[in-house]
Amino acid sequence: MNLPNKLTVLRIVFIPILMFFYLNQSFEYGKLIAGVIFLIAISTDFLDGYIARKYNLVTDSGKFLDPIADKLIVTAGLLLVVADATIPNPYGVIALFVILAREFIVAVLRQMAANKNVVIAADNLGKLKTIMQDVAIVFLFLLAFNNQTNTLSSGIESALSIASFTILGLSVFLTILSGFNYIFKNQKIFK
Repeated sequence: MNLPNKLTVLRIVFIPILMFFYLNQSFEYGKLIAGVIFLIAISTDFLDGYIARKYNLVTDSGKFLDPIADKLIVTAGLLLVVADATIPNPYGVIALFVILAREFIVAVLRQMAANKNVVIAADNLGKLKTIMQDVAIVFLFLLAFNNQTNTLSSGIESALSIASFTILGLSVFLTILSGFNYIFKNQKIFK
């Protein structure tokens, strides 16, 4: 297993650790620690791709594992902030559903394409969607930490809330847009 694939696996290994810190009420800074772990984990996504391309270490297992690791860590992060109502309901559940629905649809589309020996690579819109989801989750973890500890002033808390929900809204919009883009660009797969 090469270094990029090890970094991808590490991203998956980080998930239960960040969940432990986020959910464990005995750690005052647990949600903040979880946010830092999430930030480190998503950084491995950019690092593994960079190393794989630069040193020609792209493998089939890496192509398979990398998107799975991305989806798992985003899903875990969103589940946490939805479960503790950092994103007020019904908005959190709707955002989570839209993001998961898009991922399932694109996964099915990719599987259909693979059955026809066609590879559907990630495009720039999909990459931008992932970045926005990651940024939104980092902001939401900070908001959850503040909700638990009340360490920020009301003005900063308000700005953090607005930023968090705006970035989340933008990431949901990009999720929908990129999903339609994948379907439109690959409609020949359905024929």
